[in-house]
Amino acid sequence: MSSIDINRMSARNVRPGLLASMIAALQAWNDHRVTRKALLKLSDRALEDIGLTRFDIAHMR
Repeated sequence: MSSIDINRMSARNVRPGLLASMIAALQAWNDHRVTRKALLKLSDRALEDIGLTRFDIAHMR
């Protein structure tokens, strides 16, 4: 009887925090996108009331 040795990285071999950190980064990106989209819908007057300008929104990080 012969045997075949296959070296493959399984999900169990990946660092446990890697997937969690990738998901967290994706969630942070989406939160940023949603916030920016909501702020862009506000009028200039509303933005002024909260101390922001359209320039501030465009340069958010």
